[in-house]
Amino acid sequence: MSNPFFKKFNTPHETYPFNEIKFEHYEEAFMEGMRREKERMERIINNPETPTFWNTIVIVEEEEDEYYDLLDNVETVFGNLMSAETNDEMEELAEKLQPLLTQHSNDISLNPKLFERIKYIYHNHEPLTDEEERLLKDTYEGFVRSGALLDEAGKDKLRALTEEAGLLGLKFSENLRKEKKAFVLHITDEKDLAGLKEHDIEMAKATAKEKKLDGWVFTLDGPSYGPFMSHADNRELRKQMYMAYNTLCIKDNEYNNLEICKRIVNIRLELANLLGYKSYADYVMVHRMAGTTKKVNEFLKTLKNAYKSAGFADAKEIREYARKRNKDRKFKLEPWDFSYYSHHLQKEKYNIESDMFRPYLKLENVIDGVFGLANRLYGITFKENPDIQVYHPDVKAYDVIDKDGSFLAVFYADFFPRDGKQGGAWMTEYNCQWISHKGVNHRPHVSVVMNFTKPTEDKPSLLTLGEVETFLHEFGHSLHGMFANTRFGAMSGTSVYWDFVELPSQIMENYTANRKFLNTFAFHYKTGKTVPATLLNRLKKTKHYLAAYSCMRQVSFGLLDMAFHSIKKPFDKEIMPFEHDAWKSALILPQVPGTCMTSQFSHIMAGGYSAGYYSYKWAEVLEADAFSVFKEKGIFNTEVAQSFRDNILSKGGTKDPMELYIAFRGKEPTIDALLKRNGIKPIKKANKPLKKTNKTTKKAK
Repeated sequence: MSNPFFKKFNTPHETYPFNEIKFEHYEEAFMEGMRREKERMERIINNPETPTFWNTIVIVEEEEDEYYDLLDNVETVFGNLMSAETNDEMEELAEKLQPLLTQHSNDISLNPKLFERIKYIYHNHEPLTDEEERLLKDTYEGFVRSGALLDEAGKDKLRALTEEAGLLGLKFSENLRKEKKAFVLHITDEKDLAGLKEHDIEMAKATAKEKKLDGWVFTLDGPSYGPFMSHADNRELRKQMYMAYNTLCIKDNEYNNLEICKRIVNIRLELANLLGYKSYADYVMVHRMAGTTKKVNEFLKTLKNAYKSAGFADAKEIREYARKRNKDRKFKLEPWDFSYYSHHLQKEKYNIESDMFRPYLKLENVIDGVFGLANRLYGITFKENPDIQVYHPDVKAYDVIDKDGSFLAVFYADFFPRDGKQGGAWMTEYNCQWISHKGVNHRPHVSVVMNFTKPTEDKPSLLTLGEVETFLHEFGHSLHGMFANTRFGAMSGTSVYWDFVELPSQIMENYTANRKFLNTFAFHYKTGKTVPATLLNRLKKTKHYLAAYSCMRQVSFGLLDMAFHSIKKPFDKEIMPFEHDAWKSALILPQVPGTCMTSQFSHIMAGGYSAGYYSYKWAEVLEADAFSVFKEKGIFNTEVAQSFRDNILSKGGTKDPMELYIAFRGKEPTIDALLKRNGIKPIKKANKPLKKTNKTTKKAK
């Protein structure tokens, strides 16, 4: 009982007691959790009563209120900290446990007696509500898609493939994190800092001090890498940074991911073939709004046709500007030049650059602004709760109170990069929302994890507008989790189709540069003054700047993803040439020889976006169309916000996403709103709606 996972948490809202959890507690809790869950499955299988929804399906998805789900708890904490606060010990334990956990999961999903009960209920169930019926369908199809209909040889094959895939995913992420963290650009000559902003120089000095080095240190973390590529005058150092970033995990060392990527792609093809699909993308699309691989490819082609000429025009403008600035008509614009010259051109054309906003975007004020926006739209409030334990001093924890005064959720926010943390930004859950059979509404505990500009000795954390946009994006995901109000946890919050899940996040990005929103919190950290109106006016004029180039970049990633996951024969090619061929039709700038995206493309190789990276653009079409309702009736209109909450945010995966969307919007979306927002001229047939697909389901948790 000294292991905190074995006890009911005596903490506010039964949050995880991070202060008590030690490394040695994990393995013991995992092993006992698997034992308990196996015992629970045996009780279900050996129940002599006729199988029913209530004695089989619901118990698979949840237990009685007093049941303590040990395995889910330890998996949640360990899995989340593997991304946010890991170390070598945890990674070694993960590699040890991964095969056992995969085997345990397969023992459940491939258990013939358990599946026979589920199959019987699927064909002979009592009257159910719509949500109960959807859970039943989800569960049945989830077992089928996990191999329940395979013969014994097929099941053995599936077990071997899933166990190998789990280990490879871990290794991919471990290699990427370690190689990325191993690189530093150590500058000792002050002249090499030319062009860099004071804040970035101070941060680099603080990083050097952390690493016990003299001078300045720049890393591949976003808050360091991005400003360096935009501001540093030293072209050779920009090239060095660019090449370091774009050759991650392809070098001849222990962190090389190329063979891992090949094997991951082939495992996915083998799994898809085993389950009766021609490609992994075909397997995935059964549970996507798009519905078919063909539909995704048509969608990406539509975007490419709409944006390509404007994307090349964007690049041409930057190229001509670079030549003019260098007084050299033969100057060759390289990828490590693009951010630098596009930044300077923006400053010349519009007299604006991102750092002009930094003094007004003190992190603490941005937090107040984002919370204030949620209050203005939805009436909810956030109160920091120091009694909630956190896993790192950077993390803040809040009670979230609904507009009627009731407790809504716990919200964690983790802001800064560190060695044990992956790059990027994401939202996750520590507890999902669900309603027990006794009517108790268990409220969620959600978390957003980011890598923002750190404070220095002399300055607080001052963000860029891009970082504010990232905050709003992840906060939109968290609202999806916090407003969840479904009967079953498997359908709660963000448990929706992957090409629908980005709608709630991306719709929040629309507020980033809004004058009325910024004026609620963007005060100069020294003078307290608001952002000057002239600066906001100049910002508004940049809304179409490089929009086409940015879109084409996303399309290129989508094409690369679909190329890997649409193969119908084993992948026997070299990764780098294949990558170049896969996305070359959407590349605006030529790919630099010897660089590679695939080896570090976590979204598709180790995340949930395999055969799904198109989802960002798909959801952007939904979001642009949906936000037009806000623009028509007022972007802070509480009635529109309540409709968005009622019809989309609270419903989770209880209905087909297009049904939810139409309930809010009143019609199917078209691409028109996105084209208009980006300043792109509509093309023939570009306004075709994203058609509804047949109802499909998501595997139950």
